[in-house]
Amino acid sequence: MSEPLHRIRALHTPSTITVYQAYAPEIGLPAVQEGRFPAAWKRDRMTWIKPSFLWMMYRCGWGSKAGQETVLAVEISRDGFEWALRHACLSHYVPGLHSDRAAWQRQLKRAPVRVQWDPERDVHLRSLPYRSLQVGLSGEAVRRYADEWTVAVRDVTPLAHEIHALVRGGDPASASRLLPRERPWPVDDAQLAHLLG
Repeated sequence: MSEPLHRIRALHTPSTITVYQAYAPEIGLPAVQEGRFPAAWKRDRMTWIKPSFLWMMYRCGWGSKAGQETVLAVEISRDGFEWALRHACLSHYVPGLHSDRAAWQRQLKRAPVRVQWDPERDVHLRSLPYRSLQVGLSGEAVRRYADEWTVAVRDVTPLAHEIHALVRGGDPASASRLLPRERPWPVDDAQLAHLLG
């Protein structure tokens, strides 16, 4: 069965969804130890969360990029994630979806959440012909994410390194077996209609 162009794929339970971020150790390690983001984590800046593990690996270079050496799996509440989707605006203008560019710009300025759909990645981090969701949180959404939605924070850097080593060693099948089991997020098209461009 072929993948739809836009789909939210994630590791999820009936009450939570796991998203990924990568930080320098001075932010990432205290977050893991405390199970929440430390005071040094900036609540006044936009932060991007990614339900796709492999897209996060593409973004952080398997945890090798400067300032992204600690890869976090952040389990957040389903209610929080759905709040984010309801209060989101697409990060780019789409004729037909938005009445005009000015209306989109006004919506983008007001929205505490912005989303974009980027090409999903395979285990070699090559682009796939379908897209995965990236969610940018700002203002109220950042504070809710850090202080209300977060259920658990895990360090998945060792997993990232293990998978990367298998890929580099020419064993992508074994690498794929270690990936988080991401499944389609149960959402109907009507709930995402304002985010499909």
